[in-house]
Amino acid sequence: MAKKKKRSLWQRCKKWVRNTFIVLLVLPMVFVALFRVIDPPIWGWQISRTFFPPEGYRERPLHTWVDIDDISPNMILAVIASEDQKFPRHYGVDLRALFKVLMDAAKGGPARGASTITQQTAKNVFLFPSKTYVRKAYELYIALLLELGWGKARIMEVYLNVAEFGPGIYGVEAASQHYFGISAKQLSKTQAARLAVILPNPYKMQPVPLTDYVSERSRWVLRQMNNLGTIRLN
Repeated sequence: MAKKKKRSLWQRCKKWVRNTFIVLLVLPMVFVALFRVIDPPIWGWQISRTFFPPEGYRERPLHTWVDIDDISPNMILAVIASEDQKFPRHYGVDLRALFKVLMDAAKGGPARGASTITQQTAKNVFLFPSKTYVRKAYELYIALLLELGWGKARIMEVYLNVAEFGPGIYGVEAASQHYFGISAKQLSKTQAARLAVILPNPYKMQPVPLTDYVSERSRWVLRQMNNLGTIRLN
């Protein structure tokens, strides 16, 4: 009887693990397909901020969704130049950069990011802040789904609409209005570069008033933008 109970418990556990695995694989597919045509009304990063607001977070977050045609090409070029210069060519993951990070970590070297714009979109929309390897692996899986289901233009559109450009300032339209008093479509190269520079740490950096670091980094981004030239997204 005891053996029978053990077997029954083991079978239930296996069934639970299998069903959980299926849900974790299939659910992102459903949402990726849905958000290909519907703009996400809320996303993981925003939910986390709402329930666990960092210091300085706005009581009433700013956000206005805009189509990619209403975003200055300067902004698109700036984030590619600053965040992920291989974005038009890779399939969601920069394998060479990821492998280097893993090698550095194995050697006890300094931790640094290797997230592509696609991975950042997957993290911001579908996941919550966490630094576990399990979440990172899940992020890679969703990033591949985004590349297959959305394409580069949609990934960029969603990324620039959900990224946090300051405490509770979501999306490039809200950021453009807040910092410069203009729409995202009117951003100059310099303004776009400054917004791109603050993305890694919008709680410690802002495009105005200009600090020495943001100024220097913006000049670097502008040089990269000029080197990259015109970029077309599918």
